[in-house]
Amino acid sequence: MTTGALARRLGVSPTTLRSWDRRYGLGPAVHAHGRHRRWAPRDIAMVEEMCRLTAAGVPPAEAARVARLRFTEDGTAAPAAATPASPASTSPASPPDTVSAPSPPDTTSTPSSPVAVRPGGAGSGLPLGDVRQECRGLARAAVRLDAPELERRLMESVGQHGLAVAWEEVMVPTLRAVGRKWESSGDRYVEVEHLLSWHISSTLRSAPLLLPRAETHAGAPAVVLACTPGEQHSLALEALTAALGERGVPTRMLGAAVPAEALLACVRRTGAAAIVLWSQTRSTASMPLARHLAGLEWGAAGARRRPAVLPVGPGWDRRAAAGFPRCSGLRDAVEALSRLYGDDSGAHRPRPH
Repeated sequence: MTTGALARRLGVSPTTLRSWDRRYGLGPAVHAHGRHRRWAPRDIAMVEEMCRLTAAGVPPAEAARVARLRFTEDGTAAPAAATPASPASTSPASPPDTVSAPSPPDTTSTPSSPVAVRPGGAGSGLPLGDVRQECRGLARAAVRLDAPELERRLMESVGQHGLAVAWEEVMVPTLRAVGRKWESSGDRYVEVEHLLSWHISSTLRSAPLLLPRAETHAGAPAVVLACTPGEQHSLALEALTAALGERGVPTRMLGAAVPAEALLACVRRTGAAAIVLWSQTRSTASMPLARHLAGLEWGAAGARRRPAVLPVGPGWDRRAAAGFPRCSGLRDAVEALSRLYGDDSGAHRPRPH
């Protein structure tokens, strides 16, 4: 395999591979004079191990030493490159230029625990910005299309930090970085975005097995979650569904691109306590639908009630959505909807602001 092909496979730059060879001896064992360097299977396994170790937070020099020990033919360390004179040069090659990720418009929140941040992009090839260390390993696994590693890291993130932190501070920044890379690379990285999204969705649906759950409000009306007609992006709703389940809030998740008639039928049949309408883009945000849902009534005369309607997602314009509750992120939405199931649910309904 050529250096360029290996760099694409690992999600690192060719400069990084050449630097690892020069500084740590992690290069092709055989050099053919006058030809491009070729990486043999053992050489590839060694740098893959280097990637895994550095993504887990192991210092580069130590990661290189371990990788050499594990993948030399005779079990002894391969000869390393000459020791650099400057301590500063013991770090890997400088990462490619990256752009700081903007704050997610629908998932901004104050971190609930100290955030270990590092410059993104080093070894992942993605413009991560300053993010949690877990994002770097997740991005590298995604670019390598390493499904088992993706699954392990996502499960570990939810189990260690909880669902809300894992979504807002690990999953979303990595998804956004993949999206920016996709937009700037034509049709490349589509497979990376699809694989990452699928594994995030699987992790969100597995959350009940990973986290303790509050007692479910048996018999209480449910929260109906649906994407607006024409809206295909449902991952954020899956995160909200999982987070509400963690709090014991009953839900009915309808998913992507729900026709208006189907949504109305579900709300009437379930007597929903609230309706969450997700829109990713302005073209799919339907204020007439939101107002129609907010005007529904049911129940006996003198005790009629209406559902609370929450238009959520970056597609909703603030001025157009005036009069409806607004949530700044996942945790805010969970708190607002959970208050509906308090001792005095009517008094705790989300208020417009």
